[in-house]
Amino acid sequence: MLAVLAAVLVIATAVLVPLVLAKDDESDAGDDGEQPLDTSSLDAVREYPGLTNQHVAPGEEPDYPQSPPVGGDHAPYWIECGAYDEPIPEANAVHDLEHGTVWLTYRPDDVDAAGVDQLTGLLPANGILSPYDDQEAPVVVTVWGRQLALTGPDDPRIALFVAQFGAGDTAPEPFASCNGGVDPADLPPVGGPVV
Repeated sequence: MLAVLAAVLVIATAVLVPLVLAKDDESDAGDDGEQPLDTSSLDAVREYPGLTNQHVAPGEEPDYPQSPPVGGDHAPYWIECGAYDEPIPEANAVHDLEHGTVWLTYRPDDVDAAGVDQLTGLLPANGILSPYDDQEAPVVVTVWGRQLALTGPDDPRIALFVAQFGAGDTAPEPFASCNGGVDPADLPPVGGPVV
């Protein structure tokens, strides 16, 4: 009888211990079983090498595979540095990226006025802030060829990203700046003359 009881205990232990350990692993992960997001490093930065950087022909609308775009052919006019409360044309923003500008975008449905103010305060002098509906995360920070999806205005990786990439070193024209750009309200259609 004692041998049967010992055998049952061994089998129960062999079955239950892995189940308990698996349950602990799941409780350490997010609600959907994914590991928690590490907001202390830039490991999640996506890199996009080999981008072209030509001006588009009049009337041509570049097609960008990323949302927001990270570089590529672009409009001949760039946007003046600053915070905008309306979306800005992608082809012009990409010209800013070519100049080494940091483009900070947010989904307006996910970031309230206080969050926009917070993002404005984090914007470097050579930076642009604008809403962008069609992006995967509440906030995204982009420089030429590099992009990071963020959890929101409180994400500490914004400052890390700007410290790492904000000097424009990844851009074809890193020290051109967004200063001297045009106001989006004054922009012509892609490739047209400035009004």
